Amino acid sequence: MNASHRYCVIMCGGIGSRFWPYSRTDKPKQFIDFLGTGRTLLQMSYDRILPLVPAENILIVTNAAYRDLIKEQLPDLNDDQILLEPDRRNTAPCIAWAAYHIAARDPEASMIVTPSDHLITREAIFDRCVNQGFEFVESNDALLTLGINPTRPETGYGYIQIGPKVTDDINKVKTFTEKPDQEIAQVFVDSGEFLWNAGIFMWRASVIKEALRRFVPDLTDEFDKGAECFATPAESEFINSRFPACPSTSQ
Repeated sequence: MNASHRYCVIMCGGIGSRFWPYSRTDKPKQFIDFLGTGRTLLQMSYDRILPLVPAENILIVTNAAYRDLIKEQLPDLNDDQILLEPDRRNTAPCIAWAAYHIAARDPEASMIVTPSDHLITREAIFDRCVNQGFEFVESNDALLTLGINPTRPETGYGYIQIGPKVTDDINKVKTFTEKPDQEIAQVFVDSGEFLWNAGIFMWRASVIKEALRRFVPDLTDEFDKGAECFATPAESEFINSRFPACPSTSQ
């Protein structure tokens, strides 16, 4: 598919509670230059995706309280590239809104959804995986997630159990486990069958909309009420009125 149909959604609404007190509600960790490089985690996330997705197709979904921080740190973004949530409702409503917005703008769109606070050092490998992921989801009705080879029995991450191969580099998911205890995490790492869940997802906008409609219908019911509003001037008013009613879920 033409790269002009590729989009990135950077989720930037978290309050950074795990890095408290260095990360504060008014300036969470994604807005902080942790490494002293002159670029914050959000800016590094944006820089990382620029070679892979057209700049005009990069969207930031964030809480309305962080609008000025976004504009300060990413001045090249247009206002319509920043989706401002009026309330914190977890990741599923965030992803749903982005999918509805992008699908209305470009029915052929494929998407990568990524957090704003990751540190990724092996960027050539990341680039290759993302390009392979785009090619796969553009030709398959699939929901793709990126996994990381675990280096220790970390209890702060989710784990993906690897299922059967689909291609040489892509496997089906057998199970997800969210933040196991130390003993279970050790079993997972020793088995060689598990990856850390990177929280990075890829799909076509139309495919994730149908998946949400199937598995979280109370969420899509809210967005379907304003289907004609997305990617129009009426979208902001609709979101401000209906988004707080969305179920708060990470599914």
